[in-house]
Amino acid sequence: MNNLLKNKKISETPFRLEVLSIFNNYKNAIPLSVIEKDLKSYNRITLYRTIKVFLGKGIIHEITISGEDSNYAICEEDCGTNTHTHNHNHIHFKCNNCGIITCVELEKYPKISLPNYKINQLEIQASGVCSTCNQ
Repeated sequence: MNNLLKNKKISETPFRLEVLSIFNNYKNAIPLSVIEKDLKSYNRITLYRTIKVFLGKGIIHEITISGEDSNYAICEEDCGTNTHTHNHNHIHFKCNNCGIITCVELEKYPKISLPNYKINQLEIQASGVCSTCNQ
């Protein structure tokens, strides 16, 4: 966890390490309210700045589903900060039963080609019943 911040050239602070450990405690995407609830003590501005730095450095990615608050999930280790390496070749799935949003990896991510358009980023969202609720 400490190496992640060093590798991304982000100074380690106790607060950043605490926020990062919260992300590591969850297997699914989490809203800001969960992070706020799990923090022992925090300044809201410092939290927003930390989230912004983590997003900018490719440590986390933001998941926005229409009509919902943003959720955040930890990125894979090889995720970078520019459009060529900051890729999320997975589907963001929201369960209609439990409300949890997960990043679902695919063996082969679909490719879409639009005539006369250059696609820099493709995000696929799905909703339904997750594997846990479907049992």
